[in-house]
Amino acid sequence: MIVAIRNKINNDEFEFYKHATDQSVLRNIKVDEVRQAISNGEIIEDYPNDKYDPSCLILGYTNNNRALHIHCSYPSRSIIKIVTIYEPSAQEWSDDKKKRKK
Repeated sequence: MIVAIRNKINNDEFEFYKHATDQSVLRNIKVDEVRQAISNGEIIEDYPNDKYDPSCLILGYTNNNRALHIHCSYPSRSIIKIVTIYEPSAQEWSDDKKKRKK
């Protein structure tokens, strides 16, 4: 699935939900950083029964080694929808940023 997501991102077949746009501005995350993180990212959580559409959470790193979590729709849609983007916090995520702390 990550390969299909990367292909859609590379072909500009994606858009941001308003929430993702707002969060990217607040957190100073650029579209190019999202592209970078997805290009080397991995799916760390899967939400096949998500409220609106099946989706997943990707962990990836920018060229400057900035960790990003990107919540996006499955590639089965004609366009990938980016739901939200953020830097995983040490309070909520394990050191490798792949598992939620309990």
